[in-house]
Amino acid sequence: MHDPYPFLVTVPHGGLLVPGEIADMLALGPADLARLSDPATGLLYDFGGRVAARLEARISRVAVDVNRPPYHLPPLHPDGAIKSRTPDRRAVYRGGGFPPIEVVHGLMLRHYFPFHEAVDRLLDENGVRCAFDCHSMEPFGPPLAKDAGRRRPLVCLGNHGDANGEPRRGRLATCPPRWMRILATHFQAAFPEGEVAVNRPFPGGFTSMAHYWHRGIPWVQIELNRGLYESPDGAVDGEAVAELRERCRSVLAAFWEDTGSGEPGRTA
Repeated sequence: MHDPYPFLVTVPHGGLLVPGEIADMLALGPADLARLSDPATGLLYDFGGRVAARLEARISRVAVDVNRPPYHLPPLHPDGAIKSRTPDRRAVYRGGGFPPIEVVHGLMLRHYFPFHEAVDRLLDENGVRCAFDCHSMEPFGPPLAKDAGRRRPLVCLGNHGDANGEPRRGRLATCPPRWMRILATHFQAAFPEGEVAVNRPFPGGFTSMAHYWHRGIPWVQIELNRGLYESPDGAVDGEAVAELRERCRSVLAAFWEDTGSGEPGRTA
């Protein structure tokens, strides 16, 4: 068997668990939590022993969103690490408020910070040379999104740069532009039926930027279109998930065959 690729795969938004201390406070039910998650991404990005390290958040992003800055808290940040509103502005908690501050602190200490501590540990202990923060996205931009009503690509790759993966003025790019172009080329070959976009509609989130800043190891945010495996009523096609997982695994393997001899962060 091939040695594991020196990758860390993080899956921050596939979880559905709700911490007991807020379960009775939520205004949302299980169907809402599933819709607001990245459905089946725990399976979609489960490459087993073929990657050096993997970390999956089990807690629902509605309860604790590990892909937000730790200081993004209600009431100033309703869609932050602890949320008071959903992306479509629905109240997360009964009465339209948010948990008491001591509950918020407890959620952060028990779920948020341990996730990021684990990311640092996995990066340090497993010889990771490239990390992937893995998500799924709705087929069309939802009503209040910046791309509202627009058809989304099949794949979006984000490094916080521009449409070519180049750094934007005043911003860091979390993966070398050359690597982004190579990765996009391999994804396009694997997904010829649709578009592969770079930094559109999602350039990347907190996790990739924060940990690139800390360690200098390249990070890419991957978004797969939910329409590839999910019906309009939210039913997940397990066979499609398995097939997509194999496509993604093959893409990452081909990407590393093309880039692995170069040092992380080096551009052509």
